[in-house]
Amino acid sequence: MDGKNRNNIKIGIKVRVVEKYNQKSGILTEGTVSKILTNSKNHPHGIKVMLEDGIVGRVKEILS
Repeated sequence: MDGKNRNNIKIGIKVRVVEKYNQKSGILTEGTVSKILTNSKNHPHGIKVMLEDGIVGRVKEILS
């Protein structure tokens, strides 16, 4: 599924996100979505979310 469309992302699903300081290296962090921070229906770089452990990043992969 595509992390650029807000409709694909629900609270409680497992995702991989890229944090702001990892954008150049492309290192992904895995976690469970606790908040959806992007209000628009889609975003070219991925929907911004907060994970349960407080990490904020843009969704690159949806795992579940």
